[in-house]
Amino acid sequence: MIVGEVVGTIVATRKEKTLQGLKFQIVKIEDMDPEGGGLKPTGRYIIAVDAVGAGHGETVLCAQGSSARLTDKTKDRPIDAVIMGIVDTIEIEGEKIFEKYAG
Repeated sequence: MIVGEVVGTIVATRKEKTLQGLKFQIVKIEDMDPEGGGLKPTGRYIIAVDAVGAGHGETVLCAQGSSARLTDKTKDRPIDAVIMGIVDTIEIEGEKIFEKYAG
């Protein structure tokens, strides 16, 4: 699984018919960095189908490959990555390194 931040959207008005109705998001992949106190961008991006209604700037959980085709929205569709969760907190060894609602 991959943790990342939604940084953009891709709009394709012409696409394969099994992809119609799907929202494509650009996700900036991040590494967990407990020593640095949070998440660290890797410089890599993926395009993922949004199965959960994630918004710009949200930290999300993604799956790639055949696992990406196992959600209700992506079943049997030609996709390689899916957003399957919106992250609320990440805790490593008792330390929270990410909290969505932290002030």
